[in-house]
Amino acid sequence: MTRTVMCRKYKEELPALDRPPYPGAKGQDIYDNVSAKAWGDWLKHQTLLINEKRLNMMNAEDRKYLAGEMDKFFSGEEYAQAEGYVPPAQ
Repeated sequence: MTRTVMCRKYKEELPALDRPPYPGAKGQDIYDNVSAKAWGDWLKHQTLLINEKRLNMMNAEDRKYLAGEMDKFFSGEEYAQAEGYVPPAQ
């Protein structure tokens, strides 16, 4: 049976991640409160932000910025968008 969580992003019971995506308390919080769907959506959005804003993951400030945007993404706050991005037609 698949483990489910009440997803913080989508406000519904959805399949959970298989394991915490980060070590420590932050990873455990994501594991306990974010669905696999929301995590996948974040990974796609994160890639857009890294590319559009030319973030360097070796730079501590860029990593801090991205972590802040991740928190906003999952909590339903207004989060940064990639300027000019048009999603492909469905």
